[in-house]
Amino acid sequence: MAEPKILTCSKLIAEHQLTIAFAESATAGWLCSEFALAPESGQILKGGIVCYDASLKEKILGVNPDLIKQYTPESEEVTREMAVKLKGVIESDIQVAVTGLTSPGGSETPEKPVGTMFVYAFIKGKPAHFRRVFKGTCEEVIHQTIDATAELLTNNLNSK
Repeated sequence: MAEPKILTCSKLIAEHQLTIAFAESATAGWLCSEFALAPESGQILKGGIVCYDASLKEKILGVNPDLIKQYTPESEEVTREMAVKLKGVIESDIQVAVTGLTSPGGSETPEKPVGTMFVYAFIKGKPAHFRRVFKGTCEEVIHQTIDATAELLTNNLNSK
Protein backbone atom coordinates (compact mmCIF):
# COMPACT_ATOMS: atom_id res chain seq x y z
CA MET A 1 0.00 0.00 0.00
CA ALA A 2 1.25 3.48 -0.87
CA GLU A 3 2.21 5.82 1.92
CA PRO A 4 -0.35 8.57 2.63
CA LYS A 5 0.49 11.77 0.77
CA ILE A 6 0.76 13.81 3.98
CA LEU A 7 3.46 11.45 5.34
CA THR A 8 5.45 11.63 2.11
CA CYS A 9 5.17 15.43 2.15
CA SER A 10 6.14 15.69 5.84
CA LYS A 11 9.26 13.58 5.29
CA LEU A 12 10.27 15.76 2.36
CA ILE A 13 9.77 18.97 4.35
CA ALA A 14 11.93 17.52 7.14
CA GLU A 15 14.62 16.42 4.64
CA HIS A 16 14.75 20.00 3.34
CA GLN A 17 14.91 21.23 6.97
CA LEU A 18 11.91 23.50 6.44
CA THR A 19 9.00 24.51 8.65
CA ILE A 20 5.34 24.92 7.72
CA ALA A 21 2.35 26.96 8.95
CA PHE A 22 -1.30 27.08 7.94
CA ALA A 23 -4.13 29.60 7.62
CA GLU A 24 -7.29 27.59 7.07
CA SER A 25 -10.84 28.55 6.35
CA ALA A 26 -12.87 25.77 4.68
CA THR A 27 -10.69 22.94 6.05
CA ALA A 28 -11.07 24.37 9.59
CA GLY A 29 -7.71 23.15 10.89
CA TRP A 30 -7.95 19.65 9.47
CA LEU A 31 -4.94 20.15 7.18
CA CYS A 32 -2.73 21.32 10.06
CA SER A 33 -3.98 18.48 12.22
CA GLU A 34 -3.04 15.91 9.54
CA PHE A 35 0.51 17.28 9.53
CA ALA A 36 0.51 17.11 13.36
CA LEU A 37 0.03 13.33 13.10
CA ALA A 38 3.19 12.85 11.01
CA PRO A 39 6.30 11.53 12.81
CA GLU A 40 8.21 14.67 11.71
CA SER A 41 5.62 17.08 13.12
CA GLY A 42 7.90 18.28 15.93
CA GLN A 43 10.55 19.27 13.38
CA ILE A 44 8.37 20.86 10.72
CA LEU A 45 5.04 22.12 12.09
CA LYS A 46 4.95 25.67 13.45
CA GLY A 47 1.17 25.95 13.82
CA GLY A 48 -2.04 27.02 12.23
CA ILE A 49 -4.82 29.55 12.36
CA VAL A 50 -8.44 28.70 11.64
CA CYS A 51 -10.26 31.70 10.22
CA TYR A 52 -13.49 30.17 9.02
CA ASP A 53 -15.41 33.43 9.24
CA ALA A 54 -14.30 36.25 6.94
CA SER A 55 -14.02 38.67 9.87
CA LEU A 56 -11.18 36.57 11.30
CA LYS A 57 -9.32 36.73 8.00
CA GLU A 58 -9.40 40.49 8.52
CA LYS A 59 -8.79 40.67 12.29
CA ILE A 60 -6.18 37.94 12.76
CA LEU A 61 -4.37 37.93 9.43
CA GLY A 62 -4.98 41.53 8.37
CA VAL A 63 -6.60 40.72 5.03
CA ASN A 64 -8.05 43.91 3.56
CA PRO A 65 -11.89 43.86 3.84
CA ASP A 66 -12.13 45.48 0.39
CA LEU A 67 -10.31 42.49 -1.12
CA ILE A 68 -12.84 40.15 0.51
CA LYS A 69 -15.76 42.28 -0.71
CA GLN A 70 -14.37 42.46 -4.24
CA TYR A 71 -13.47 38.77 -4.67
CA THR A 72 -15.45 36.96 -1.88
CA PRO A 73 -13.92 35.20 1.14
CA GLU A 74 -13.55 32.04 -0.98
CA SER A 75 -11.31 33.16 -3.84
CA GLU A 76 -7.78 32.80 -5.14
CA GLU A 77 -7.07 36.47 -4.37
CA VAL A 78 -8.11 36.21 -0.71
CA THR A 79 -6.37 32.85 -0.29
CA ARG A 80 -3.14 34.31 -1.66
CA GLU A 81 -3.38 37.28 0.69
CA MET A 82 -3.97 34.93 3.64
CA ALA A 83 -0.75 33.09 2.76
CA VAL A 84 1.15 36.39 2.41
CA LYS A 85 -0.11 37.67 5.78
CA LEU A 86 0.46 34.34 7.56
CA LYS A 87 4.24 34.75 7.50
CA GLY A 88 3.89 37.85 9.69
CA VAL A 89 1.84 35.91 12.23
CA ILE A 90 3.66 32.55 12.26
CA GLU A 91 7.28 32.65 11.06
CA SER A 92 7.89 29.64 8.81
CA ASP A 93 9.55 28.55 5.56
CA ILE A 94 6.27 27.38 4.02
CA GLN A 95 2.95 29.18 4.39
CA VAL A 96 -0.22 27.44 3.24
CA ALA A 97 -3.66 29.07 3.04
CA VAL A 98 -6.94 27.36 2.17
CA THR A 99 -10.40 28.68 1.38
CA GLY A 100 -13.28 27.15 -0.49
CA LEU A 101 -16.80 25.87 -0.56
CA THR A 102 -17.27 22.51 1.14
CA SER A 103 -21.03 22.92 1.47
CA PRO A 104 -23.79 25.26 0.26
CA GLY A 105 -24.28 28.68 1.82
CA GLY A 106 -21.11 30.53 0.83
CA SER A 107 -20.29 32.45 -2.31
CA GLU A 108 -21.08 29.61 -4.72
CA THR A 109 -22.07 30.44 -8.30
CA PRO A 110 -22.36 28.35 -11.48
CA GLU A 111 -18.71 29.31 -12.19
CA LYS A 112 -17.68 28.54 -8.58
CA PRO A 113 -19.81 25.61 -7.43
CA VAL A 114 -19.77 23.87 -4.05
CA GLY A 115 -16.60 21.77 -4.00
CA THR A 116 -14.41 24.59 -5.34
CA MET A 117 -11.28 24.83 -3.22
CA PHE A 118 -8.40 27.31 -3.32
CA VAL A 119 -4.95 26.57 -1.92
CA TYR A 120 -2.13 29.08 -2.05
CA ALA A 121 1.31 28.32 -0.66
CA PHE A 122 4.65 30.05 -0.50
CA ILE A 123 7.64 27.73 -0.28
CA LYS A 124 10.60 29.88 0.78
CA GLY A 125 8.86 32.76 -1.00
CA LYS A 126 8.05 30.84 -4.19
CA PRO A 127 4.31 30.62 -4.94
CA ALA A 128 2.49 27.34 -5.59
CA HIS A 129 -1.28 27.19 -5.83
CA PHE A 130 -4.37 25.56 -7.26
CA ARG A 131 -8.08 26.03 -7.75
CA ARG A 132 -9.92 22.73 -8.02
CA VAL A 133 -13.50 21.58 -7.98
CA PHE A 134 -13.92 18.38 -5.95
CA LYS A 135 -17.03 16.22 -5.76
CA GLY A 136 -18.57 14.59 -2.72
CA THR A 137 -19.65 15.37 0.82
CA CYS A 138 -18.07 18.13 2.87
CA GLU A 139 -15.72 15.57 4.46
CA GLU A 140 -14.78 14.08 1.08
CA VAL A 141 -14.01 17.54 -0.35
CA ILE A 142 -11.76 18.27 2.65
CA HIS A 143 -9.93 14.93 2.29
CA GLN A 144 -9.36 15.56 -1.41
CA THR A 145 -8.09 19.07 -0.64
CA ILE A 146 -5.64 17.71 1.95
CA ASP A 147 -4.28 15.13 -0.52
CA ALA A 148 -4.05 17.70 -3.33
CA THR A 149 -2.22 20.14 -1.03
CA ALA A 150 0.29 17.46 0.01
CA GLU A 151 0.82 16.68 -3.70
CA LEU A 152 1.29 20.35 -4.55
CA LEU A 153 3.92 20.79 -1.84
CA THR A 154 5.66 17.49 -2.63
CA ASN A 155 5.87 18.25 -6.35
CA ASN A 156 7.28 21.71 -5.68
CA LEU A 157 9.80 20.45 -3.13
CA ASN A 158 10.89 17.64 -5.47
CA SER A 159 11.56 20.14 -8.24
CA LYS A 160 14.16 21.95 -6.11
